[in-house]
Amino acid sequence: MTPTRLTRALIATAALAALAPLAACTGAHNHQDEALSSKAALAPVKRKTAVQRLPGMPPLLDPNDVYAADRPGRLSPVVKDFPSRVYVPNTNSNTVSVIDPKTYRVIDTIPVDAQPQHVVPSWDLKTLWVNNDKGNTLTPIDPRTGKAGKTVDVHDPYNLYFTPNGKYAIVMASLDRELVFRDAHTMKREKTVPVSCYGVNHADFSPDGRYFIVSCEFSGELLKVDTEKMKVIGQEKLPFDGAMPQDVKISPDGRKYYIADMVADGVWILDGDKFTKPTLLPTGKGAHGLYVSRDSRVMYISNRGEGTVSLFDFAKNRLTAKWHLPDGGSPDMGGVSADGKVLWLSGRYNSEVYAIDTRTGTQLARIKVGSGPHGLAVYPQPGRYSLGHTGIFR
Repeated sequence: MTPTRLTRALIATAALAALAPLAACTGAHNHQDEALSSKAALAPVKRKTAVQRLPGMPPLLDPNDVYAADRPGRLSPVVKDFPSRVYVPNTNSNTVSVIDPKTYRVIDTIPVDAQPQHVVPSWDLKTLWVNNDKGNTLTPIDPRTGKAGKTVDVHDPYNLYFTPNGKYAIVMASLDRELVFRDAHTMKREKTVPVSCYGVNHADFSPDGRYFIVSCEFSGELLKVDTEKMKVIGQEKLPFDGAMPQDVKISPDGRKYYIADMVADGVWILDGDKFTKPTLLPTGKGAHGLYVSRDSRVMYISNRGEGTVSLFDFAKNRLTAKWHLPDGGSPDMGGVSADGKVLWLSGRYNSEVYAIDTRTGTQLARIKVGSGPHGLAVYPQPGRYSLGHTGIFR
């Protein structure tokens, strides 16, 4: 860690001291420490048409289902010839493990800079960006060849998203307390948006692309950001002592946001338009990642602290099942296979990756990888363009 980086971390730690309840519940406040820890069809809904979508954003295929482009096998011509792979960033090993999903074997290991957190598909689907948080770089991977390219200097890239019109990349600069809008192709800094919360990490966009909701894990807050104005227009503290929000995902009908919380052990349900007080749905210890099935019926919720996956039925508005990994584990981030039959999740504290049958919840494989595997990307996946993270496609 450089002196500048160390100074920033010390300042952030001092600021965090005021958040006593949070410190008491979590015990650690940086992503490196976290990785080292031991442990029915949707009913059609008429949407309002008065609000125009973000300029340049492709229209939704179905106004009642933001995931309509993500059906099994519906690959874009851009990616249809890419080999199917699972790319696993190993936060502590500074590598990316590449898995062949047919054989469940690691077929390559790509060295990258310090503390890779997520592998993120670009808006145009042509590049996978490895977010090297402590290395202050992005490593591009060509998904056609699996080869890494020249790194790009980007400060504190904990996570990465793209505006729905493909104009900007948005860097979640967690320790810098910034949302940094960059050119989606060159990564040139265009605008820096300072935030008063601590630990910006995950996000998802409204159906019209006009705003997005951001989770702040270390201060237990949510932000609402105007996409076009690049401005924070709402901020609220979650109503739970020590809340630590993680992944964010919008419902298929676009009316609700779901925010996993690894301290509240459940998922917050938020009306994004109104941005009023959310309600908590308990799911399991250490709720962390959120993934939608290929038919838009179910959301898979990884409960990292207890080695389970909860299933939430959107139409029934309730949990319908819980899958338990054999011998436990620490299911974290991942994605669904292109055919929708396999849920892939990293085992954050166990140096492994899990492949789970989405029809039965049976564990298909448990694959050893590097230390601290985090935001793995299953690629390619169906969809016309990527909004970032480990693969949010529209």
